[in-house]
Amino acid sequence: MAKRSDYISWDEYFMGVAILAAQRSKDPNTQVGACIVSNDNKILSIGYNGMPLNCSDDDFTWERDTADDNKYFYTVHSELNAILNYRGGGSLEGSKIYVTLFPCNECAKAIIQSGIKAVIYRDDLYKDTKEVKASKRMLKTAGVEIIEYKPTGRTLHITV
Repeated sequence: MAKRSDYISWDEYFMGVAILAAQRSKDPNTQVGACIVSNDNKILSIGYNGMPLNCSDDDFTWERDTADDNKYFYTVHSELNAILNYRGGGSLEGSKIYVTLFPCNECAKAIIQSGIKAVIYRDDLYKDTKEVKASKRMLKTAGVEIIEYKPTGRTLHITV
C-alpha cells in the first residue's frame, strides 16, 4: 500500500496552527495568531493577541478609536505572546515564526532580539502604515528573511 499523497505541507501545517491560535483572541476587530518553529519543524511556541496574564478581558476596553483609553494600551500582540510563552529552556536563535498578519515595528524588535531568522506572514493589511514600513526596514537590516505565505486554497475541517 502506498502512503497518502494528500497530506498537508509543513507551511500549511504551521500557518494552520497560527490561524487556529488566532481564534483564541477575544479582540472583536482583529484576531492574529503566531507559531514559532525550529529548523527541524518542531513547534516551539504559539501565541495570539490578547490581554496580559491576570488582566481580565472584561476589565479593559476593546475600543480602538479613542484617544484616552483604547485596546492598544493593553493588548499583547501574537508574536510577542509567542516569544514570551516559549518555555523550551533554550534560545529561539535560528527559528522561524508563522504569523497571520505582518508584524508591527514593536513585534519586529522582539523577533530580531529573540534570534528568529524568518517571518512567514499570511496577510499584510497594514503595509502602507509607518509601523509596518519600519518593521520591514528593521527585519531586512537585521537579516531576518521575510516570506509571504501563499495560501494553497486547501480546505481543512476541524470538528471539536
